[in-house]
Amino acid sequence: MNADDFPTPDVEVDSVDPESFKHRIDAGEAVTILDTRMGSDYEEWRIDGENVTSINVPYFEFLEDDIDDDVLDRIPDDREVTVLCAKGGASEYVAGALAERGYDVDHLEDGMNGWARVYEAVEVERYDGAGTLLQYQRPSSGCLGYLLYHDGEAAIIDPLRAFTDRYLDDADDLGVDLTYAVDTHVHADHISGVRDLDAEGVEGVIPAAAVDRGVTYADELTTAEDGDAFSVGDATIETVHTPGHTTGMTSYLVDESLLATGDGLFVESVARPDLEEGDEGAPDAARTLYESLQERVLTLPDDTLIGGAHFSDAAVPADDGTYTAPIGELVAEMDALTMDEDDFVDLILSDMPPRPANYEDIIATNLGQNAVDDEEAFTLELGPNNCAASQDSLAGD
Repeated sequence: MNADDFPTPDVEVDSVDPESFKHRIDAGEAVTILDTRMGSDYEEWRIDGENVTSINVPYFEFLEDDIDDDVLDRIPDDREVTVLCAKGGASEYVAGALAERGYDVDHLEDGMNGWARVYEAVEVERYDGAGTLLQYQRPSSGCLGYLLYHDGEAAIIDPLRAFTDRYLDDADDLGVDLTYAVDTHVHADHISGVRDLDAEGVEGVIPAAAVDRGVTYADELTTAEDGDAFSVGDATIETVHTPGHTTGMTSYLVDESLLATGDGLFVESVARPDLEEGDEGAPDAARTLYESLQERVLTLPDDTLIGGAHFSDAAVPADDGTYTAPIGELVAEMDALTMDEDDFVDLILSDMPPRPANYEDIIATNLGQNAVDDEEAFTLELGPNNCAASQDSLAGD
């Protein structure tokens, strides 16, 4: 039986929507998950957290009328269990089979695909500029974006194609016009929303330094050179070229208060240098990254906030719930930011995590060389982002 083609269970099974499930986890509620995907999918990408107990038993273990006792013994019978799968069909069937046997179960609506549609906006309270700054958070992949708005205007930094309508709706709800959609670089882990927003009348902006990678649509958008500035009401977004993760990697300094670093620097790690030119080009890219960090980022005042385009399970949110941190704090906590160049290069090349899923197809799509519809675009970016160097070796004691 295909995991997408399961009959409706004989007993009624409650479903929980992904947003509500996320709120339960955020509130510190102890949750138990039975993940029925294949072991390889589970190991690559799953819902985790300090208050999350996760059990992996593939769905096919529940297909027989007489489920093996060894399987049932792995499922807690003293608490509620939320069953999930990839799209919601297998989990509903498995939850029904367990409910028939007296287990307290529900299932996650639309499975991990539904989880991937959870997208939250949190205000960056320590931002000290003219406007208001929100951080968008996608927990399934750790993607982050930023919405700046002031005096009737707004800009989105690192938008995702899957949430194009969300940005427009949020701007409408806030009573502002979405003026700019800005990318920090050619992303390797998700499909950019800049072109889709540009088609909706928002001015799309890409780094001029990224055009040499083969962007096919550069003439249709605004290209941002190092030092260029964009006004959003009385707020200002300044372009800061910070190559290393990619040759075109660009950060944006928002009102001299927060530096949106894309994939250059995260609150728990630094960029990986191998996604553009592979293992052969990684050492040179790592040296370029070192120079960018030391000369363009760490020279900013210590209280300048850093906000990357991603967060990982190793990241700890600030008191306001955002994944942001002052430069001075990161320098004090991350050994990689105080090393000399040779040690820095050796460190970030020493333990590189797996590359993002489908990264070559995603890069080609973001360059405009590969056309995909919305469903295919969404499927391509499912999974972890893996755009950072290994967190295990970068942090201090």
